Amino acid sequence: MKSHVRNQLELMKCIYQDAFIKCVAAQPALRDVVTITSRIKDEGLSFLTITLPAFGKDFERSLADGCIGSTAFRSFKKVGAIPAFLQGMLSHVFDRVTGRILDEEHLDISCIEGIRQVAYAFKKLEMDCTQDRVQSAIDSFIQVEHDLSEFRLLDENRDLFDRVSQVLWNDFSDCNIRDLIPKHGPGATAERVSGNQKHVWQYWHNRLEPYFPLIDTAFTLGSYQSREFENVLIVAEEHEQPVRVTPVPKTQKGPRIIAIEPCCMQYTQQAIRAYLYDRIERLPLTAGHVNFTDQSINRMLAMRSSIDGQLATIDLSDASDRVLSDLALSMFNSYPDLKDAIDSCRSTRAKLPDGRVIGPLRKFASMGSALCFPIESMYFYTICVGALLKEQNLPVTFRNVMLVSRNVYVYGDDIIIPRKWATVVVSYLQKYCCKVNMSKSFWSGNFRESCGMDAYNGVEVTPTYIRKLRPNNKRQASELISWVETANHFERKGYVSTSAYMFRVCESILGKLPNIAETSQALGRVSLHSHTTERYNVNLQRSEVRAWIAEPVYRTDKLEGYGALMKCLLSLNKKIDSIVNPQVKDHKHLERSAQHGAVALKRRWVAA
Repeated sequence: MKSHVRNQLELMKCIYQDAFIKCVAAQPALRDVVTITSRIKDEGLSFLTITLPAFGKDFERSLADGCIGSTAFRSFKKVGAIPAFLQGMLSHVFDRVTGRILDEEHLDISCIEGIRQVAYAFKKLEMDCTQDRVQSAIDSFIQVEHDLSEFRLLDENRDLFDRVSQVLWNDFSDCNIRDLIPKHGPGATAERVSGNQKHVWQYWHNRLEPYFPLIDTAFTLGSYQSREFENVLIVAEEHEQPVRVTPVPKTQKGPRIIAIEPCCMQYTQQAIRAYLYDRIERLPLTAGHVNFTDQSINRMLAMRSSIDGQLATIDLSDASDRVLSDLALSMFNSYPDLKDAIDSCRSTRAKLPDGRVIGPLRKFASMGSALCFPIESMYFYTICVGALLKEQNLPVTFRNVMLVSRNVYVYGDDIIIPRKWATVVVSYLQKYCCKVNMSKSFWSGNFRESCGMDAYNGVEVTPTYIRKLRPNNKRQASELISWVETANHFERKGYVSTSAYMFRVCESILGKLPNIAETSQALGRVSLHSHTTERYNVNLQRSEVRAWIAEPVYRTDKLEGYGALMKCLLSLNKKIDSIVNPQVKDHKHLERSAQHGAVALKRRWVAA
């Protein structure tokens, strides 16, 4: 651990130096480096991963409020009204005496970018949390479910939600459940089966049968006489396997809690997910406003609103876990078959890490369900549109819904709404048991963030995140890939010392990296001009370079019989998602499967 601390300190010094070099007027100070060094010595990596990100949050809130509040930056000494730490940059954003934000003429936006880069560089470093923090996250998961159980929605709010839903979600007439194509996702399952073994069915939930019958959905016609079919256990609802609740790395402040679905539920959820994505992104009332695959709309709006201030960016906490199941399902009241199909592949119980099972769940689904993202997006969009109609005393009609929804944009829990209605919409979200993350929601000042776009007055100030610890050998493929990618990000931002340090570490392990195009699959330094060439391939008529590339790690995973037949038939479908199911491209996909998330580095001749 001491070596990790020393390595991250070296990297932090480079980031600090580059951040100041990019600022127009600010000068680096030895006292800042001393502060970083001493506090890392006292607090360990938590200074970089927890304390500094908290500094960043206070900084953003001060930007939004227009001044530094008396309770901001409590973990840092102050000089006048601003923190002593990073005062060289902070003094070009806030007045030293009053703490008020400087006028546009004197404010240096490059200092805003520099402060945020220093504060957030290590926020998303992938390391295990302490057991106390993991337990706290699990306790929060349980508490949210308790809150939902105690929550009582007022009749008038329920009526508003239902009436808005009837207008928004009244065009699913083209949905034939039997025509939807299921598929397996890439991730884990509650049964802990993976790869090709997902096609070797052990259990099938009886609730699925009316909408996703075992024959046709998981087996082809004729397979009912096979041993594979006979080995499948049809499970009654009371005996269904619950989702498996587990923490996954997010930040050192706390893990993300997900719920891993049983194999048959995940498989059928994917069929409905694909339909909802395609349909909702084309409906007149939602096209371009409820997005599942394109973050660029929210990103562009965040940038534009940082200039004109017309829109607010809203972020939610525990977003998926606070979607009420009965309310979410009511959005499909106009189409009972679709509603019941969605309900049939929704898990109703959850198994905690300590073995306890809770349920029936009042939330629709946690992260881990393929339907979590589309349903929560629809849910939040409905609430926002309803809030705008109610506050403007507009009756719920197609015309009025079209009118108010033109300035509502939803991508999961990233919500964009008109600034003048921000407090109203926040109030309505809370009426539906949602929890607004006020530290990441902005409608005053010139700072906005949505879908990974952080902007101030028309300038992007998004930090580059260090996600992996320093690599030490070639076996640490994920770390090497991450560091090369991050080094290229810093290079593009003009953080020359940081980029050079990270490349130097990687090249000490891999040897000199080539200059490559941004589209190259090789590991190297992205260059817009000169590309390294070592030979010309006459057969392929291209210049090539011998370089390290990332390849999947395969394991023997033989699939035969009707499972193999069904997998091949599914892969023939034109709508199959080759990104979600990369094995489709592997001609040996019936003999082996890629280990999810595992990669290895191999030297290959690739296009320069």
